[in-house]
Amino acid sequence: MAHQKTVEERLRADFDGMTRAERQLASHLLRHYPVAALGSVTALAKAAKVSSPTVVRLVQKLGFKGYPDFQSGIRREVEERLISPLAKHDRWAGGVPDTHILNRFADAVLGNLQATLAQIDHAEFDAAAALMADPSRRVFATGGRITHAMADYFVTHMKVIRPGVSLISDMSNAWPAAMIEMRKGDVLLAFDIRRYENNVLQLVEMAAEQGAEVVLITDPWVSPAAAHARFRFSAQIEVPSAWDSTVALQVLVETLMAAVQSLTWEETAKRMKRLEELYTRARFFRRVK
Repeated sequence: MAHQKTVEERLRADFDGMTRAERQLASHLLRHYPVAALGSVTALAKAAKVSSPTVVRLVQKLGFKGYPDFQSGIRREVEERLISPLAKHDRWAGGVPDTHILNRFADAVLGNLQATLAQIDHAEFDAAAALMADPSRRVFATGGRITHAMADYFVTHMKVIRPGVSLISDMSNAWPAAMIEMRKGDVLLAFDIRRYENNVLQLVEMAAEQGAEVVLITDPWVSPAAAHARFRFSAQIEVPSAWDSTVALQVLVETLMAAVQSLTWEETAKRMKRLEELYTRARFFRRVK
């Protein structure tokens, strides 16, 4: 092989340059790495729900002569991992079989987090946080049927960190009132994972037309709204369930908020102190006896 990067590292490094089908295949490989790559081309294509030519095309893009060469590289990595004690890990629920849903789900979530964080460009993440920390910009957030709860969570916390933060309803009849407040340079954080929603796309299009800076949190297959986003972060979402997982999205949101808080801490600390005084005056929380 031309360089010392592992196959896993190559998949992550080349992810953004792949076609949608290739990203779907790469996501499957990363979630089930390295086991998924040890079967036949046909088996891998079926499991990832892509075509066999997509498998061949991707391994060649990664620098391998063909699928057999790709598998040889994977096997060498597996042998090296077996030598290292780092290859060993404890199961999440002690005494529970590996096949139990607790362990399968936890393993999937951990894999999602690792794959998601590995794909984040640190400079872009920092730039997005800096936009949200800029007091001259207002910050808006919205999402779809499921992800709107994530936008609500973000806004609830960001209102403590800084002023000028608003939640845009997922109902289109509420958009005109929100749009009239949105100025050029303001920031819209939008969430859109499969099945991508027309409402989110339309709102992002409108915001971009008004000069807003769009930060999109989506999935590996990428929402159509990405065409209008300045920054796009893809989170892994597949777990052994009928529903997609939002855990990786939540980590991105909480990390963004922590980054903004760090950038605005002097003003945020004053704001939090005043808020605590108001909570105390209103007897909002129960006192600890």
